Amino acid sequence: MTQVHPTRSLPGSTSAQVTAQPHFITRVIGSSDLRVYPLALSGNVFGWTADDPATTAILDSFAEGGGNFVDTADSYASGRSELMIGKWMRVRRNRDDMVVATKVGKSRDNPGMQADAIKRSVTASLARLGTSHIDLLYLHVDDESVDFDETLLAVDELIGEGKVRYFGGSDHTGNRLIQARIACGQMGVAPMVAVQSHYNLLHRETYETGLAHVAAIQALGVMPRFALASGFLSGKYRQRADLALNSRGHDAARYLRRRGFKALNALDEVAHEHDASVATIALAWLLNKPGVVAPVVSASTATQVPELLAAARVQLTRHQSAELDRASAY
Repeated sequence: MTQVHPTRSLPGSTSAQVTAQPHFITRVIGSSDLRVYPLALSGNVFGWTADDPATTAILDSFAEGGGNFVDTADSYASGRSELMIGKWMRVRRNRDDMVVATKVGKSRDNPGMQADAIKRSVTASLARLGTSHIDLLYLHVDDESVDFDETLLAVDELIGEGKVRYFGGSDHTGNRLIQARIACGQMGVAPMVAVQSHYNLLHRETYETGLAHVAAIQALGVMPRFALASGFLSGKYRQRADLALNSRGHDAARYLRRRGFKALNALDEVAHEHDASVATIALAWLLNKPGVVAPVVSASTATQVPELLAAARVQLTRHQSAELDRASAY
């Protein structure tokens, strides 16, 4: 078992950005003061494939293992995800211990990035979450039908009112992030501090050849979504027959090809060297990349949570990282 020292830098971060305690390792999100465990627990299954008891068990396991960063959206299960997270925090009385991220822009009631829609969405999310503020608000869509100025001013007003602490993008290209930063500077409003991007061992090119550079220049904290490639990088889909064993297996079908198998073989070898799971190593690879703060991952059961949290305590060697890079090269 890897020993966690009182102060230890994680791969891809500086010692000023990361601290560690026996059961609690943290990274700072961009230029904010939000300090999070390097794994964001997604609430996208809460209220959908995970009922109340399962959701409570997953969240309990996450918090007991040191996790403090929960990621949801007003559109997940039509708001039920936020309700369930809010109920859990209320019962556990741990709101002050958690960093809560949610997203607006895709809900049926308040779609889009118009100022009024954003404000109504945030008000509704606060009520469902049972909290006075959202720590990190993501713009869930890049709505080019609305001037960035309108969207950014609305978010800044929410920050000024104390309803939102920080915000980021979730579906924005590098060029759009540059436009947003310029607009924020011209208007004198709060800039983005984070960005979510589709990024994993088998989906690298879009992020690595464009968005990564912009995120680095703007000092944005990067939260990779689809971090386990719809479960394929957990190693549970080795052949087509495996796809039928899970309701979301069809999403992983695209990876059942030569490059996917090469990546799994490389993950198997590194996982064996660390006595860790394949999922743990796939997440550790992401955490080894500059700028990455916390991959966003969902768990179907509480028993899956420890292997996800374990990624923060795995230090890949340069050789191991290089082998994974080669096996998944695009």
